[in-house]
Amino acid sequence: MGTTTFVLRVLVWSSLLFPLTACRDAGPPSLAEYDYANATVKGRCEAGARAGQAGISDGEAAGDGVRFHVRTPSNYDPTFAHPLVMVYAAAGQTGLASERTTALTTAATGAGFVVVYADHRPLGMSSIEQLGTIPGAVAKKWCIDEKRVSVTGHSDGGTVAMALAVLEQTKQVPAAIAPSAAGWNGKDLEAYQCRAPLPVLIMHNRHDTLFPGWGAQTAAWWAGCNRCDRAKKQSLEGGCLAYQQCAAGGATLYCEGSGGHRDWPNFNRVLIEFLSHPEKFQ
Repeated sequence: MGTTTFVLRVLVWSSLLFPLTACRDAGPPSLAEYDYANATVKGRCEAGARAGQAGISDGEAAGDGVRFHVRTPSNYDPTFAHPLVMVYAAAGQTGLASERTTALTTAATGAGFVVVYADHRPLGMSSIEQLGTIPGAVAKKWCIDEKRVSVTGHSDGGTVAMALAVLEQTKQVPAAIAPSAAGWNGKDLEAYQCRAPLPVLIMHNRHDTLFPGWGAQTAAWWAGCNRCDRAKKQSLEGGCLAYQQCAAGGATLYCEGSGGHRDWPNFNRVLIEFLSHPEKFQ
């Protein structure tokens, strides 16, 4: 199945499940402090070189107008090159609604990530490419290590996260992916060539009747690309399986939740640990 076909399919189906979400005031998100004193420094920014502020920055926009919302550790150091987690929204959701759904802000900022929540855009090749420009836009204002950009998201957001890693135009963007309830199946991915080994965590709920079994299919495809032994899996906490004997840099996990398509499966502790230290899951 071609890229255009799967994009149109997911746009129609998931838009029915995630109607446009108004932004309700749920109070400011809780930011955490990061332990910079014991952090491994992997890059620095010159003092005063980035104008982005510590804390909560809502309503930012990339050059093409796509909107996003930035969260930093509460004690943000503008000279420390932070890893970035991009969170892409389900159909019709604002980034702020996606933040409430995933509840990643506190744990991710405490682990030293800058977290960015993008507003949804109707899926298409051009919009996926536009969403892929956000990490670069963030790095112009905040101190970001652009070699440590991870992407995640739910439903349409998971579809975007997966697409960024396989499309020729965008596959250089993510250093790790963690899509949830993505609108890709194994046959879709067979149309694409494997890239260099990439840390991949696939999240999917067992009662997802919209995309039934698709998470297991895509996890198996990535395990093959990452040169894992697909017959060998190790059980981890909460329903996660780690493929064994993967190539260096190709840790591959499949985490299956108990909900339906609409439900964020909430493997947040595993997710943050995986994005922070994927080598631990090899």
